[in-house]
Amino acid sequence: MTPVLTVADVRAAVDWYVEVFGLVEHVRIGEGHRAQLGFPDGPPAELVLSEVRPGRRTPEHGRSHQVMLKVEDVAQLVEVAVARGATLVDPPHDWQYGERQATIDDPFGHQWVLNQTLVDVAPEDWGGQTVTPRPAEGGEA
Repeated sequence: MTPVLTVADVRAAVDWYVEVFGLVEHVRIGEGHRAQLGFPDGPPAELVLSEVRPGRRTPEHGRSHQVMLKVEDVAQLVEVAVARGATLVDPPHDWQYGERQATIDDPFGHQWVLNQTLVDVAPEDWGGQTVTPRPAEGGEA
C-alpha cells in the first residue's frame, strides 16, 4: 500500500519529508502537483504527496487517519522532527508488545506514529490474538 497525502504545498512537504524522514524524491509530476517519495534503497513510491484538488483536502481539526512509520530510533527522529516544526503529540513510550512509539503532527496536518521495534513479542503474550500468521523472513510461513 502507498499512502497518498494531500498537502497545501507539495514542494515544501517534499523538502520536509526528505530532511526529517530521510526519504528521497523519486518522481516529480509538475512543480506542485504530485511527488512520489521512498527510501533510498526501497521501492520507488512508498509515499505520494498530492496537491489540493476537487474531492481532496488537507486534514482539518479531526483526524481520519494516522501514518505509522517504522524507524531505527524514535527519540532521535522526534528530536529532528520537532526542530523542523512538527508538534509532539505523544512522547516516546515503550509498549508491552515490544515497540517504542511516539506520535507527531507534521507541519502539513498529517499525524505520524513513529514505531521502533525493540523485541518481537507474540500477540498472545500481551493480550492479542494471531489470526493469520505472517510469512517468515524469506517468504516461508
